[in-house]
Amino acid sequence: MSSKTKSKLEVTAIYLILAIVSVIIFYPLLWTIGMSLNQGTSLYSSSIIPDNFSLEHYKWLFSPQSDYLLWYKNSLIVAFANAIGSVVLTAFVAYAFSRFKFVGRKNGLYIFLLLQMFPVMMAMVALYIFLNMIGLLDSLTGLILIYLGGQIPFNAWLVKGYFDTIPKELDEAAKIDGAGPIRIFWSVLLPLAKPILAVVALFNFMAPLFDFLLPSIVISSEENYTLALGLYNFINDQFANNFTRFAAGSVLIAVPIATIYLFLQRYLISGLASGGTKG
Repeated sequence: MSSKTKSKLEVTAIYLILAIVSVIIFYPLLWTIGMSLNQGTSLYSSSIIPDNFSLEHYKWLFSPQSDYLLWYKNSLIVAFANAIGSVVLTAFVAYAFSRFKFVGRKNGLYIFLLLQMFPVMMAMVALYIFLNMIGLLDSLTGLILIYLGGQIPFNAWLVKGYFDTIPKELDEAAKIDGAGPIRIFWSVLLPLAKPILAVVALFNFMAPLFDFLLPSIVISSEENYTLALGLYNFINDQFANNFTRFAAGSVLIAVPIATIYLFLQRYLISGLASGGTKG
């Protein structure tokens, strides 16, 4: 087989794989968008290309009869608090492990690595009891605290790897100019670490918007529902058959994520590429 023929076969195989992956990714998405534009509420009478396009389900979500805006607000509160809090906590933790030598540093990194091997659901009973003891069960504050604590091990490893790629000579130069650890952290490392912090912010912003299991355990009052919990009730109730409304609500979840992604886009690629280069 000639090299030219072999090259054509490789390119064909690559395009074939991309086509299959594209179908797997975009087919459910197109179905969801199409279903949200169908009239009626039944799943079985819906089609991917509606005969009569309708925005009635989107209009209903924003009507006084729906609590969708309340769920959206709750989700955005948790998402923004989780994103901002994770960036702040992770930056300080990663800075300490990257730049300081202290007793237990190596063991602490191993513990972070070990914690990533276990899903957070293993601690659900303990977290439920803990939130009940401190009076934060069935509250957005309690939900935010669990998200913040659960994301620290992975985020700390990711950001520490990025901090390790920043030359320590910059720290030494700042010390010569009289800068202390906090000033070095704020004026030297943070500006250079914007790409990886953007990655952390995006990942932690997305998590509460998509998560169902954790809020279903922590939250019980309808006024504290997040989007995942609220939308689940559209199809979970005994006589509920609101699949088209469920689809419309799901489509709108992508709006804040797409907005944040476009805002942070210039940082994301370099952040993902550099975050895991060193451990």
